[in-house]
Amino acid sequence: MISRPSPPELIGQSQVFLDALEHASNVAGVERPILIAGERGVGKELFAGRIHYLSPRWDRPLIKVNCAAMNEELLESELFGHEAGAFTGAAKRHVGRFERAEGGTLFLDEIASASLRVQEKLLRVIEYGEFERVGGEETLIADVRVVAAANADLRVRAREGTFRADLLDRLAFDVVAAPPLRDRRDDIALLAAHFANAMASELGVVFPGFTTQALAALNAHHWPGNVRELKNAAERAVFLWACAGGEERIAEIPIDPFKAAYGAAPKPAAPQTPPQEPETAAPVDTPINLRARLDELERDFVIAALVRHHGSQTRAAQDLSLSYDQIRGIIRKHDLAPKSLARPAN
Repeated sequence: MISRPSPPELIGQSQVFLDALEHASNVAGVERPILIAGERGVGKELFAGRIHYLSPRWDRPLIKVNCAAMNEELLESELFGHEAGAFTGAAKRHVGRFERAEGGTLFLDEIASASLRVQEKLLRVIEYGEFERVGGEETLIADVRVVAAANADLRVRAREGTFRADLLDRLAFDVVAAPPLRDRRDDIALLAAHFANAMASELGVVFPGFTTQALAALNAHHWPGNVRELKNAAERAVFLWACAGGEERIAEIPIDPFKAAYGAAPKPAAPQTPPQEPETAAPVDTPINLRARLDELERDFVIAALVRHHGSQTRAAQDLSLSYDQIRGIIRKHDLAPKSLARPAN
């Protein structure tokens, strides 16, 4: 009897991470395509592995394809295979990933990079379980569960016409959101220690732990590269500490390996916002006597300022950014009596 292998190790204790883990576990048993959404470096491949090894297909192959690593022709050949002579250099038949994943799971990473032609063939095999090798005429049947991943918003790609909306509909039976590291800061120290321990073991040393200063630096970083970036930083810190013959706890975390060569990383450019349309003034009834309306506003502002300052023309002028002579001219123009506007001070 074959023992069921353990799912890939996904480490974390923050609630957002545990919720995503539970979501992946729940959809594992459903024989439907699943989409894993998340930024680069969040561990989408590990989530895919968890879905496979907790599914009824756990004892069948888990085949992985990085769609971004191949051009259109190569990706099509890798996915569906090709017949001998299908194109220059095709000396013999090539068995594609769908055939190799028979009965199991095919993980399509970075599926947003697939061309529309490849997307069309993917739709057919997901919808009907049928495909042909490149250059072949025989229709093959595939019993394969597809789990796809993307770091781009495929809804936006579908609206732009660069991703087929019907394929997105088929892939998104359910969407598992792999959270970015900045949303699970409770896990940073835990993950850093895990990676550091593994690196120390590889180097034949004992990991002494990180200082409070080092942990503060880890928590302060934004981690655009997510868990992958954290792994590199933790391993790099242990390596440099070991090279220096360190014995105390690790205090320095060289998060940016380019800093020594190029200086501090440039700040990201501020996002460009489209120019705003000028606000349109509210419509007014016409015709109007503009001069009379402006005189009325001028009189009202001066009266309000005089009331606020208990009839003091000097302070009212300052309030309205006017000179004393200017406010005196307005008072005479509108025949105002400042003393009558004064109110007792509280």
